[in-house]
Amino acid sequence: MITKIAIDKLAAEYENTDFIKDDPIQFPHRYNKSKEDCEIAGFIASLLAYGNRKVFIKKLDELFINIANNEPYNFIMNFENGILGNFNYRFGTTEDFNEIFTCMRKLYTQDGGLEKLFQYGYENPVEGNMFIPIVDYFYSNFSDKAGQGAYFMIPNPKKGGAMKRMCMYLRWNIRKGPVDLGIWDFMKPSELLIPLDTHVARLSREMGLLSRKANDFKSVLEITENLKKFDASDPTKYDFAMFGYGVNNKG
Repeated sequence: MITKIAIDKLAAEYENTDFIKDDPIQFPHRYNKSKEDCEIAGFIASLLAYGNRKVFIKKLDELFINIANNEPYNFIMNFENGILGNFNYRFGTTEDFNEIFTCMRKLYTQDGGLEKLFQYGYENPVEGNMFIPIVDYFYSNFSDKAGQGAYFMIPNPKKGGAMKRMCMYLRWNIRKGPVDLGIWDFMKPSELLIPLDTHVARLSREMGLLSRKANDFKSVLEITENLKKFDASDPTKYDFAMFGYGVNNKG
């Protein structure tokens, strides 16, 4: 297993503001003058954070600049079908985005917004999983027009998947540091879970942090528990160490 000295060094080296410019976290930073703009920009950025990084960042620029006029909160509060034109991204069709943004409009106009929803999930987990009530909110408000893309961008935690993008989004909003924004305080950084994709899973196995073969939610829990041995109060800071380890060990 990687040593505490080595992983702490990597985390410290890569958790800096230079990280922001090439990462989807640039979007909540860009709109951080208000909490609502920041959390909405972050949530939308997390939805599209899969596939080629340069491609999805370009699509997010298109959405925020050309369609939302650099006003994420106003965009959601006044969202209506038709304003997206033919905006789409990979699995997500225009109709899929219509479904998600319509649901977000209801969330902000009637039900308190994203922070309230995530706090509700945290305080009322189902089978120990805070993401189930959050996702249930979206699914219960989707119409039959919601397709594969909508359910991919907001995946069903009951299927046992890693919930990588929601774990990442929570890290952005709960942790406070040079990169993470720390705009929510209903839970502690010690309770966050590592955002797990195939890259982080491979590195975790190389570091001796993961023994499971599947890249699922149980693996998320295993890695996070092992990271707590290095820092119980802030295990997901080592997400930056994973990134740094990957950069330093290419090929």
